[in-house]
Amino acid sequence: MKAVIYQEYGPPEVLKLNDVEKPAPKENEVLIKVHAAALNPLDWHLMRADPWFVRLSEGFLKPKDPRIGADMAGVVEAVGSEVNEFKQGDAVFGCSKGTFAQYTCFPEDLVALKPENVSFEGAASVPIVAYTALQGLRDFGEIRPGQKVLINGASGGVGTTAVQIAKSFDCEVTGVCSYRNLKLVQSIGADHVIDYTKEDFTRTGETYDLIFDTVGNRTAADFKRALKPGGVCSVAGFTTLLNLFNIIVAGVWISKTGDKKIGTMRSAQPNKKDLNIIKEYLENGKLKPVIDRRYTLEETAEAIAYLEEGHARGKVIINVLQSS
Repeated sequence: MKAVIYQEYGPPEVLKLNDVEKPAPKENEVLIKVHAAALNPLDWHLMRADPWFVRLSEGFLKPKDPRIGADMAGVVEAVGSEVNEFKQGDAVFGCSKGTFAQYTCFPEDLVALKPENVSFEGAASVPIVAYTALQGLRDFGEIRPGQKVLINGASGGVGTTAVQIAKSFDCEVTGVCSYRNLKLVQSIGADHVIDYTKEDFTRTGETYDLIFDTVGNRTAADFKRALKPGGVCSVAGFTTLLNLFNIIVAGVWISKTGDKKIGTMRSAQPNKKDLNIIKEYLENGKLKPVIDRRYTLEETAEAIAYLEEGHARGKVIINVLQSS
């Protein structure tokens, strides 16, 4: 079978489409024929070993696991001896490892049946961003109905998902994005939009119960200024290690010495319970996938190069079935 692998760290050119052995499912796994996969910033962070401490878990000199890609949707081709929930022919989606390939094996508890009303591309686009948005808003952010919520980076993969999930909690949602994406963010439910090139949301005088930041380019002091008393800021991304350090150190200080909570959410944790919640969001139309561009498996390096530019509107998809 064909699969994209990387055997050294570096720019997109390190990604190679190779012939590799088709995997076989373990007792608790399902073998999936991948129809579509989605790119995430996680992919290029692993590819480049950026930040450097990625090497501590992924391999110091070169990647221990050459596979890449996490999100996918496809059809079950075979199941392990202990799998009871799925059978051959089931359409499924989920998030694990090695999805930029024609076939992949997933643990049974990281897969769910694909909603019938959502395409393979749409289903593939949501797992990581939906885990991140849901857990960042619900678990760290402690979102409650009726709150004023601001999403910074509202037009990206996580941002477009967060806007919709926040609206599902009946919150008043403000999205921050560039001018060219204002209509997109409005179309997915944002009550208000702010063009960050013309207006600094931390200096408008407006304050929020919850800020969910997917960009990581502001300081803890900025967030403190834009939060209501008792407000929470959940940071899901960072642009530089200095930004991350500021949120960790200054955010902890602000959280301990005042009535506002600022900090980084933990990395998204794939799990069956939340995947079924995400499935319900898709089925009832509360979450509609936003897809920017589509590429073939042969074009994966080009796709990641585009994602690295930081201007994707929603998700970037690898259409595996259209690959040669």
